[in-house]
Amino acid sequence: MSAINQIFDRIDGYRDEIIALQKDLTSRSALGPTNGGTGEHEKTEYLKTKIGELRPDHLEEIKAPDDRAERGYRPNLLAKWDGETGAPTVWVLSHTDIVPPGDRALWGGDPYRVRVEGNKIIGRGVEDNQHGIVSSFLAVKAVQETGVSLRRSVAIALVADEETGSKYGLDYVLANHPDYFKPEDLVIVPDGGNEDGTMIEVAEKSMLWIKFTVLGKQCHASTPEKGKNSLYAAARLIVELEALKKHFDAKDDLFKPPASTFEATRMEANVPNVNTIPGRDVFYVDCRVLPAYEVDRVLTFAGGLAESVAVELGMSIEMEPVYRQEAAPPTAADAPVVEALRKAVRKVKGLEAKPMGIGGGTVAAFFRKSGIPAAVWATESDTAHQPDEYCLISNIMTDAKVFASIFMDE
Repeated sequence: MSAINQIFDRIDGYRDEIIALQKDLTSRSALGPTNGGTGEHEKTEYLKTKIGELRPDHLEEIKAPDDRAERGYRPNLLAKWDGETGAPTVWVLSHTDIVPPGDRALWGGDPYRVRVEGNKIIGRGVEDNQHGIVSSFLAVKAVQETGVSLRRSVAIALVADEETGSKYGLDYVLANHPDYFKPEDLVIVPDGGNEDGTMIEVAEKSMLWIKFTVLGKQCHASTPEKGKNSLYAAARLIVELEALKKHFDAKDDLFKPPASTFEATRMEANVPNVNTIPGRDVFYVDCRVLPAYEVDRVLTFAGGLAESVAVELGMSIEMEPVYRQEAAPPTAADAPVVEALRKAVRKVKGLEAKPMGIGGGTVAAFFRKSGIPAAVWATESDTAHQPDEYCLISNIMTDAKVFASIFMDE
């Protein structure tokens, strides 16, 4: 049996280990301070121990200062195993933080206690992004247990704060340790994909989160003429903002979905009782904008809609962009990392993968802005952020084989 087939055979026997790793990771909640947690320390410490068992040649924890977090910092972990050739390093970068479970009544069990149903593992974070953590870890483990040498140098990066902007994660690492990653490296981010693993994400839309604060006048609900209903104004503005979709209506078939998206999402609580008309309402809009449009154009147009509603209803509406990330230059469709993934997917799955663009944002944008052509790839069920988030054990095994194939330059 060839070395690579021995590695694949080893991965096929990892079902119990996949479940155990997912249980351990899921029970170690990694919510950032913005999402009501203290940071990623417990999960990162566990992973540091597990990775240490694989004897990396280099292992370093990078602490991004954050006064809101436990111990005053956010942990980022980098591990590297030296290969036997001088080929560029293969990086697999996943994030350790998760999003809150949301309404627990919508879950079939405790979000932080893994449930296994046949081929399915259910729990908060099992797909986003523990799928990538586990598959990359087991790829290295399988190579070592087979007793063969890595052809390429391999590195695993586990970063914080992806879910709330990466200021304390990859953005901090790249800004303060730019020498770790090189333009010739093959950088893979297993944080997006499709169900058969044939999508290699090479481009992303711009991200823009807008906060709208509607200021009216609070009063008793039985005397509405004495007040100005901010909830009504917020509802009117949300409807008016639908015009964004018609105004910025270009299509680009590289992306899925092919158009820009503009969706009202979060609404903050206003008055606590039913019989009071609110005088202040706050809501947010999530915008994913095709690279053909400048983010400032979207802000100007949305601001005009807000002003129109404010004037009509005699209220004040404040608009604030709370997060913006301009679209990075795309990774070339024939970049070495894309070709390596296509080759490995063909070998492991017998399928042809193709480069595509997505509406969601990933940390790959930070690499691309730094001149490092990264690719986002995984075999995913696309259940991130949902109740009863799940991943498939078989997909983790398959992805581990794809990573191992790239590590061995097969």
